[in-house]
Amino acid sequence: MAKPNYSFEKRQRELAKKKKKEEKKLQKARAKEAPADTLEPAAEDTPEAPEST
Repeated sequence: MAKPNYSFEKRQRELAKKKKKEEKKLQKARAKEAPADTLEPAAEDTPEAPEST
């Protein structure tokens, strides 16, 4: 019977954790940028008050 390779399994778990952490970091960066991007067009779309003379 073959002996289990615990080192390989550990390395795979570490890589999975690293990948998940990196994806989470990128997701947070996108979330941080998104509100700034959405505020600018909203300011442009607001109609100006009509001038009363």
